Amino acid sequence: MQQAVKVVGIGGSSRPGSTAELGLRVVLAEAARLGAEVSLVSGADLVMPLYDPRVAGCPPQARRLLAEVASADGVVLASPAYHGTVSGLLKNALDYTEELRDDTRPYLSDRAVGCLSVGMGWQGAVTTLAALRDVVHALRGWTTPLGVALNSATAGFGADGECSDPHIQQQLTAMAGQVVEFAEARRAHRALRAEAVHA
Repeated sequence: MQQAVKVVGIGGSSRPGSTAELGLRVVLAEAARLGAEVSLVSGADLVMPLYDPRVAGCPPQARRLLAEVASADGVVLASPAYHGTVSGLLKNALDYTEELRDDTRPYLSDRAVGCLSVGMGWQGAVTTLAALRDVVHALRGWTTPLGVALNSATAGFGADGECSDPHIQQQLTAMAGQVVEFAEARRAHRALRAEAVHA
């Protein structure tokens, strides 16, 4: 039996249970329902020193983050809108992926990446989503066709973990499906290439 693809969620804010983290949890829950192995790196897990490429070694949080990304077939990023763009917390975490530059799959290469942004209004949410997608492209990741911008002034999450806006809930689960589908397709493609090389 083929091993399940792995999807890692990265993001949220330094506040546990933030809207961005709750949205990320919805995506991961759907990915798990679709058969993926999932993990979450959020909140305090992302609080680490500013990335400095001149400093040898990484703090424990960064080592865990890098191990999760290196082993992932898919990634989901979630950020609150901070002054119209990605939070410093998430951007700093993504800067640490420079340590994967010599990996077999450097940075976010060969991975499907879903993006979620949350803002207190549409402008910040939409500009942050665009910034997230730009960062993923710079890190060689494949953004899913669907990205999700959530306006927290009009939508939130209930005790059941679902979004109060059914349309946003549907977008989050659809994005999870795209991440898992792409991850499975890429894994199958890599397996076929490996077989061809050894044939």
